[in-house]
Amino acid sequence: MRHLRNLMTVALLILFTFAPTIYADAKKLIPMGESIGIQLQLPFVYVAHDVLLPNGEWLKKGDVITELNGRKIISVSALKDELSDTNITFSVEKNKEKREVSLTNEEANNVLPFLKDETDGIGTLTFIDPESNQYGALGHQIIDGVLKAPPKFTEGSIFLASIEQIKKSSPGHPGYKISVIEKNNIRLGDIKSNELYGIFGTWESDNKQSLRQPIEIMHEEDIKLGKAELYTAIEGSDVEKFTIDITKIEDSFLQFKVTDKALLEKTGGILQGMSGSPIIQDGKFVGAVTHMFVEQPEKGAAITVVEMLKKTPE
Repeated sequence: MRHLRNLMTVALLILFTFAPTIYADAKKLIPMGESIGIQLQLPFVYVAHDVLLPNGEWLKKGDVITELNGRKIISVSALKDELSDTNITFSVEKNKEKREVSLTNEEANNVLPFLKDETDGIGTLTFIDPESNQYGALGHQIIDGVLKAPPKFTEGSIFLASIEQIKKSSPGHPGYKISVIEKNNIRLGDIKSNELYGIFGTWESDNKQSLRQPIEIMHEEDIKLGKAELYTAIEGSDVEKFTIDITKIEDSFLQFKVTDKALLEKTGGILQGMSGSPIIQDGKFVGAVTHMFVEQPEKGAAITVVEMLKKTPE
């Protein structure tokens, strides 16, 4: 339990019940490591930051606006279209408690910049199955930082992201990647599910020439303590290989330590946004980064790719 308290999710913002059983028989996967922008369109509008209204009331972070003057609201654009009335009443819900907030038209317009209807963030693409054309990423579930829960969503997309800057990790202070979606803004794939073991969907990009060659999956009983490689992007959109040591193997989960001097110098170890980075040993696909140790950022945890491919546990 002591170690668990020191683990911090290496995730997006930090971000579905499709079980990826289609991967269970995959013999070879393409290891990736590219940084991706992730966007989930939600079927509701929520407040992203606390807002003090002129009448002294608050719209609190995480409040969901369900109705405007009695009309159901499912998106920010729909809310904007309804702001023609002089007096506005928001129906607001949080933790199953409902209340009404009255505003003038001007006050409602001033609130708009604090409203969202999507979850977005940065993570790392783990693999592509060349036979089914399905992908997996992150190695853990997306939890919206404001809603504090895995969000329901109507559709989702992944895009290639470019690393513009690194905030280096230090003991007690997790670092992170500062990334932007590439200028061409081409969707790489959809998001069908947000599972306990990552996000999964269909790969749509035609640019297969730039992909790495498929490699065999390493069975869990064959994983060894010692040297392995981590694939990830820390500058631009180029994926690099860095050395690590696997230090512990327990069931379907691993612990490792970054030994690559270049990576330690650049990042201090593991960063937020590296979740999903593939781990390779002896030329075979071992797993994906999922967590970091906050007080020892050179240390991380991972899930085996065999476990990642399984149906979400009940």
